[in-house]
Amino acid sequence: MASSTGTILRTTAHILSYYGLHTGKQFASADGRLDICAAIFRATTGKTPNCFLTDEDTALLQIRMCEPAMDAIHMLSAILPTQPPTDPDTSADDHIEHVTHWATTPTWPDQQPPTTSEVIGAILRAAQTADTLTDTPHQTAA
Repeated sequence: MASSTGTILRTTAHILSYYGLHTGKQFASADGRLDICAAIFRATTGKTPNCFLTDEDTALLQIRMCEPAMDAIHMLSAILPTQPPTDPDTSADDHIEHVTHWATTPTWPDQQPPTTSEVIGAILRAAQTADTLTDTPHQTAA
């Protein structure tokens, strides 16, 4: 059985495949491309608020307040090969920054950031991990 986090992540992969990955300023572009966290939010809620185009602080608040989206972001963050940075204001791991930074930044100075296909592959691996962690074995009568 698919987990809700797994379903959100698979939907995110479809959204990014269709609209494209936005790696510039803000969480979305006028041509429809979405930042990875904005795509997770859209997969969760079915909406892309206007603030994703113009107001990073409000967009961050919207994403952080959406618990299912944050669960999906945490799952994706957990499967990445790097560790999340610490938010200086809260001293907690900043999973949004981790996921966004990973999708837009080269791992090594002589490399390119991950391609959209590589990002989608990581999202699908996170979906599979979410499903595996929530699978319960079929109970049989004794």
